[in-house]
Amino acid sequence: MKTEILDINGKKTKEIETKLFEEPVRKDIISKVMEAEKLWQAYSPKYRAGMDRSASGNVRHKRHSWKSDRGRGLSRIPRKIFWRRGTQFSWEGAIIPSAKGGRRAHPPKGKINLKKINKKEMRKALLSALTYISSIDEIKKKYKTLEDKKIEIKFPIIVEDKILGLKAKEFFSVLKKILGDLYGIAIQKKSIRAGKGTLRGRKYKKNAGLLFVVGKDENIKTKGVEVVKVNELIVSDLASNGARLSMFSENAIKELEKTLINKPISNKIKGEIKI
Repeated sequence: MKTEILDINGKKTKEIETKLFEEPVRKDIISKVMEAEKLWQAYSPKYRAGMDRSASGNVRHKRHSWKSDRGRGLSRIPRKIFWRRGTQFSWEGAIIPSAKGGRRAHPPKGKINLKKINKKEMRKALLSALTYISSIDEIKKKYKTLEDKKIEIKFPIIVEDKILGLKAKEFFSVLKKILGDLYGIAIQKKSIRAGKGTLRGRKYKKNAGLLFVVGKDENIKTKGVEVVKVNELIVSDLASNGARLSMFSENAIKELEKTLINKPISNKIKGEIKI
């Protein structure tokens, strides 16, 4: 497949041959991998919750002995002592589940069970997602404001590496030239959510915006555009809730070619999903 590389002015400079966007779209594999990439927060109590008390061992468990709890009609549980006067004590049960402020009996252990995906399937899902985001029809399905508009940009959008050296103001002016009508949905906008969500820790809502994929050694500092390096790219970045508007640097395409097309699968997938 031949793809165009755009310069800073949004004009075609050259064409390159790539196999990255030729894989058939498999939405079933994409959705399967996206489920596997979800990292759920561990549901468990704080470490040593209810255990940080100096109660166990403070009271002797021996008959006919001073500082003992035997022969008093008391339950035999760990106790913390508030004050003592001779053989008299003021104490309170602690640590055990039945005591006030004690630990839970059988709390959730907080395990995160990540679904494992075969390496060939992972590669196929990533290639399939790249083809998915290069389809104008699929992008229109995600962004409803584009349904009636005529889009003249050719996908995928690949730009020369010069764009990475621009300052923020220049970078956004270049984006306007390249994206045209798509610029409105490319910039992330933050707004206050309507309704009770503002009281429940989700006060703000934000649109996805443009995904800019760069090489692993490339950097660009911008606000309003999500920047992801090639070695950190996952399927959820590209195809979450539909085909996301994405742009690639020239170097990012070369590195993706090396890892997905030319390189045999060797790296283990653990935590973050990498190939």
